[in-house]
Amino acid sequence: MMTKQILFGAVAGVALLALSAIGTAQAAPVTDEMILNAGSDTKNVVTYGGNLQGQRFSKLDAINSNNVKEIIPAWSFSFGGEKQRGQEAQPLVVDGVIYTTASYSRLFAVDAKTGTKLWQYDAQLPDGIMPCCDVINRGVALYGDLVYFGTLDAKLIALDRHTGKVVWKKTVEDYQAGYSITAAPIIVKGKVIVTPAGGEFGVVGKVFAFDAKTGDEVWVRPFVEGHMGRVNGKETTMTGKKNASWPGDLWKTGGSTAWNGCTYDPDTNLLLCGTGNPGPWNSYNRPGDNLYSASAVAVDADSGEIKWSLQHTPNDGWDFDSMPAIVSFDMDKDGKTVKAAAHFDKNGFGYIYDRTTGKLDGAYPFVTKITWATGVDLKTGRPIVVPENRPGPPPTDGGKGKSVFTAPSFLGGNNWNPPAYSQDTGLFYVPANEWGMDIWNEPISYKKGAAYLGAGFTIKPLYDDYIGALRAFDPKTGKIVWEQKNKSPLWGGVLATAGNLVFTGTPEGYLKAFDAKTGEELWKFQTGSGVIGSPVTWEQDGEQYIATVSGWGGAVPLWGGEVAKSVKNLTQGGSLWVFKLPRKS
Repeated sequence: MMTKQILFGAVAGVALLALSAIGTAQAAPVTDEMILNAGSDTKNVVTYGGNLQGQRFSKLDAINSNNVKEIIPAWSFSFGGEKQRGQEAQPLVVDGVIYTTASYSRLFAVDAKTGTKLWQYDAQLPDGIMPCCDVINRGVALYGDLVYFGTLDAKLIALDRHTGKVVWKKTVEDYQAGYSITAAPIIVKGKVIVTPAGGEFGVVGKVFAFDAKTGDEVWVRPFVEGHMGRVNGKETTMTGKKNASWPGDLWKTGGSTAWNGCTYDPDTNLLLCGTGNPGPWNSYNRPGDNLYSASAVAVDADSGEIKWSLQHTPNDGWDFDSMPAIVSFDMDKDGKTVKAAAHFDKNGFGYIYDRTTGKLDGAYPFVTKITWATGVDLKTGRPIVVPENRPGPPPTDGGKGKSVFTAPSFLGGNNWNPPAYSQDTGLFYVPANEWGMDIWNEPISYKKGAAYLGAGFTIKPLYDDYIGALRAFDPKTGKIVWEQKNKSPLWGGVLATAGNLVFTGTPEGYLKAFDAKTGEELWKFQTGSGVIGSPVTWEQDGEQYIATVSGWGGAVPLWGGEVAKSVKNLTQGGSLWVFKLPRKS
């Protein structure tokens, strides 16, 4: 599965230009303080999510709703070669250098002013890697003079950010079992936080903390009950209670990977991690709630201990991963300030928590059709499930079980593609999708390195005129304030700015800007391929810049059923685009 094609042309190495060392040798190291204050730093973008809380909001307003129609490309940079697959990265920017990943575990350093490549690193990928959902990578982390990223063969690599030379490399998990790393790492208090993927292969989900300077493992926390955590290489506490919600040996292949990464809340010192589907998809093979799959899990950043959790889809039978970003924010409600967090789940509900305890403040539909549940009990946090909308048991003699039509589809009301939270409007801007699926169960048994689903499916659009919808969501009430529909699915991240703007991309190739208060489309630019990355903005030499990667791919064309057929003619690509206002004479 995607092996020889991935190997073909994947030559390891670093292409260096002399000006890389010249341009950045005197750059100051990235510090813990810079990362903690990233949301206020308008000259750099030093962490995934814009800040550790994942808000994706910039205080810059030089580009605003009055002049955004004037912005033009400053330059475009091609990732080159024949590796034009899904480009889901969010660039980071520091000291005038852009760091971005690209498909097939590549990393680029590019001069932010001119678009000149400073260096490139291509990971040497072995035969037999097993990425679930395209050969994508979502970005890097920066700390000191190093840049970090994960690879499709489940390695974590630290490179000198000035030269691109490897400083250290660690094997995080066994790629032959189905593990890979596609999420961007984050840095928390000198530790690199990494979350491997692989839930479709029956692996066990974990969050790792590595020493950012040495690469030594600090702690590990599994996300399936019955597995032991580690601190400094020694076993510590068990996750949950063995066999409490995973009967027999099912916990050994439980999935529950936090494959989209974690955010961090400095107020509580908690990593907020959304976990993925249990393994296999076929829920009749694993009776019980199957903790801690399809959950929000809060993990102490120093010890790796779980402090609270809330399961959104117990005994998940629809592949409703809960890995969409968990975004921390402060919410004024009923005269009080709530230390809140928001999460827009694949299952179609938008959850608002008290982030200190995990107590639910609200759970609201953010899509138009949810068939598997009628709502969420706010006292227990459990969904009110519609039993007849669970796919039927697989026949004992093989073949397909009873099929049901479920909305949303397993690709989700929201998926990996993160929303933005505006500190000005108090609204979330959520890239939602309206689709359903026929889904049924099939017999399945675990085999190392083989797909572990036990289900079949066909995804279908719910409406003729659109699938994607960018929605402005009020976390106090659950009200949709405005929406902008899109013919094909929305599969990229969102950026909000103090200029009363919201930016996101479309598979049709456009980067678009909307009025944050009204939703009016104000500007768009055709990049030549689908925009499914996450845009960023920064200030340099007195000018504001906007950047995004472009390159159609990801899970939709691979898994999308009838939807995939409707977008089969979209052009693949691989490039980085940067925009700004014209310089006034």
